[in-house]
Amino acid sequence: MSGHMIFRCRGGSLLSIAAMGLALVVMALPAVAHDYMVGKLHIDQPWTRATPGGAKVAGGYVTITNNGSESDRLVAVRADFSADPQLHEMSMNDGVMIMRPVEGGIEIPAGQTVELKPGGLHIMFMGLSEQLRKDETRKVTLVFEKAGEIDLDFPVAPIGSKEPPMMDHSGHGMTN
Repeated sequence: MSGHMIFRCRGGSLLSIAAMGLALVVMALPAVAHDYMVGKLHIDQPWTRATPGGAKVAGGYVTITNNGSESDRLVAVRADFSADPQLHEMSMNDGVMIMRPVEGGIEIPAGQTVELKPGGLHIMFMGLSEQLRKDETRKVTLVFEKAGEIDLDFPVAPIGSKEPPMMDHSGHGMTN
């Protein structure tokens, strides 16, 4: 009986029937938790956006919390779909958007959280070898100075998304 659950309900209370229904709904949902641990680093919500055909770059985003007592540093990224993944920062200077590689990596201070997100620090997947499509998942390796390497699944959100796929409410009548 692999993968099947049988529920029997004889004269069960309304509360137990509701709990059983909730359990069935939860079991039917896809796994949406995207968090990982490497060393003392908690890595949460990795994601990227779909790209139009012919695009050669894409952004990657993730939240990293350092639960340790020493700082660490994100020093490299690898992805088989990108010829040259880089760590970037974006900022505004006199109304002009400036994007540039981060020299020496991104520090993750002890006891703090660093968010790689649109409009700030982020991963830049340069030299894409193929289009990234909505609802795909892409493998990406993050390399930390002290914690080492970790392979992550980056879900692909729709083009123009401002948040991870499971939090993206576009097309559902909700506004951000």
